[in-house]
This record gives sequence, structure tokens and C-alpha cells, in this order.
Amino acid sequence: MKWSWRIGSVLGIPIYVHATFLLIIAWVALSHWLQGQTLQSTIWGILFVLALFACVVLHEFGHALTARRYNIRTRDITLLPIGGVARLERMPENPWEELWVALAGPAVNVVIAALLFLILWTTGTLQPIGNLGVAQGSFLERLLVVNLFLVGFNLLPAFPMDGGRVLRALLATRLSYTRSTQIAASIGQGMALLFGFIGFLSNPFLIFIAFFVWVGAAQEASMVLMRSSLAGIPVSQAMQTDFRVLEAADTLGTAVDMILAGSQQDFPVTDRGQLIGVLTRGELLKALAQRPLGTSVREFMHNNFVVVDSFEMLEVALSRLNECACNTIPVLRNGRLVGLLTSENFGEFMMIQSALAASRQARQAA
Repeated sequence: MKWSWRIGSVLGIPIYVHATFLLIIAWVALSHWLQGQTLQSTIWGILFVLALFACVVLHEFGHALTARRYNIRTRDITLLPIGGVARLERMPENPWEELWVALAGPAVNVVIAALLFLILWTTGTLQPIGNLGVAQGSFLERLLVVNLFLVGFNLLPAFPMDGGRVLRALLATRLSYTRSTQIAASIGQGMALLFGFIGFLSNPFLIFIAFFVWVGAAQEASMVLMRSSLAGIPVSQAMQTDFRVLEAADTLGTAVDMILAGSQQDFPVTDRGQLIGVLTRGELLKALAQRPLGTSVREFMHNNFVVVDSFEMLEVALSRLNECACNTIPVLRNGRLVGLLTSENFGEFMMIQSALAASRQARQAA
């Protein structure tokens, strides 16, 4: 995700914090300063935010570790102002598996709240909830209340929050996955409009939440619809067959000439007809800044690259494109390079498919 910084890795899962997360820290610090006007109260406020988002990270690990039980890898976890996002490499195909993955996150917050209540109860430090505020009251009790709030908020049936995924999983036991996603996304966007309306009248922060919910619901619905439309279509129907190849002995100067001669950005590198690497436009530009034009492309090509077979389905290729965060995937047939699948020609294929579908619908209506 853009504007995110990596802050560490746990159990092989990278953890990122989004730049907008700083808005929450600034808002809480300002609230504590205006109320207490002391450096100590401001520091405690910032520590409270950090403790809260530690709970959010644990929430996301609830999703990630449950997904791991179903052999689904988590690419990363990103902290946002409205919570966290665990990016799974794919969603479970079984609705009941998706249900357990979605419920695992809120379940972690329930456990945290229960442990905090036990500590407060055994130490006799529980206070009336009316005494709590954003910048006042027991640190642990405020953390308990916020964890309960996270449970309630995340279980709202507003896609893409956990409650929306629970709703989709339950609907998917009766309806198709695509239709279930559309219903859950529509409800999520409806709740986003409600959040936005209430935000205009009372709390502007709700407008911020409404924006994230609306965009998240739209993106998920669009992605699921795209995967559904790709079902049964082989890569061979969408791959680029008019492409140029670099030989391992070619130089950076040859690669520059090829880029300037056409629109191709990334080049497969072969040695005696065998694919051995991929030279991307980005790596070529880095190489030009460091080495002379006579340098071999072999020194700067990617050896660890993703490929797809021409007989595999496009939905599989799309997953690999997203997973490798690359722009080009070589297409093989019986181990021989026969094409390229790029983000650009993939998008063009989808636009053509959409236009053809619209044409068919128009003819049927006539």
C-alpha cells in the first residue's frame, strides 16, 4: 500500500503503518494537551494510542493465523486510522472457512477485553464508565472499553469490515460468491453514506471512516466481479504474442534501443532459447545510472521471476500478478516462451470483454 512504512515483521508477516496513522496520534495528543495541558498527559495519550494499535495488530494476527490453518498466506498487515488490514493472498473458497477467518479478529479483542476486566476486577480498580473519557480515566479500563468498541464496530454488516465478510460468508452458503459480495458491498456503501451524513452533523472523523468503507467495498466488489468474469478463460487468449526478447549476452545499450523502438517496457532474457530472467524498465534505469551501456543485461536481470502456463486460467495469472507486484509475467508452453502477460494488455482484454458483453446484451434487448 502506498504511503506505508515497514515497522517490523512477526511470524514472517511484514507489518506496515500508513502515513495517515499519524493523524490519530496527532489528534489524541492534541486532545490530551487541551484537557491537561501537560507533557505527561500528552505522552500518556500517545502511549494509549500505541497500546490500542497493538491490540489492532493482534486482531489482524487473529485473521492471519486462522487463514494459515487453511493454507492461506498473509502478505502483510497495514495499520490505518480506522484499524488494520491483513492482506491475504486469497480469500477462502469455502464460506465457512471465510466465516471463521472473519470472526477470528473480533474474537481476539474479546479475549483482550476479558483479560483487562479480570485484571481490573482482581485489583479493585474498576470505575464507573461515566468517569471515562478520551483523555481521562483508568488507562486499562479505557483500553478495555475501546476493545469492546472494536468488536462492535468490526461486526457491523458493512463490507469490507469483518461483519461484512461474515455477512458475505453466510450469504454464500445460499447464493453465488459474486452475488453475495455485491450484496455485502452494497450494504457497506449504504452504511458509508450513513456514516458520512452523521459525520457532517456531528463528528467529522466519521466522514473519514465513511470514505475508507466506501472505497474498500467498491474495490472488493470490483475484484470479485473481475475474478468471476475471468473464470474459464485461459491465459493464451489474453497474452501478448508480439514481443521482443533480449539475449543474455546483449548489453544495456541494446535494451535501451528496444525500449525506444516500441512500447514494450519489460524484456524476457533468454540463453540458447531458455528463459533465464526478466529485465524490467525500472532495473534498466537503475543500471544506466550505475554502469556503462556496454554492460551485459545478465547483471541486472531478475533471476527470481514468476511465470504462468498458457493453458492456466486468467484468474490464476491475475493472482500471480498481484502477488509478485510486477508488471509483466512470461507465458510458457511446454517450457518454451510463447508470450507475455502484462498489466496493460490484461486491462485492455478486460475492456474488450466488457464491450463485447455490452454488445451481446444490446442485441438480446433488441
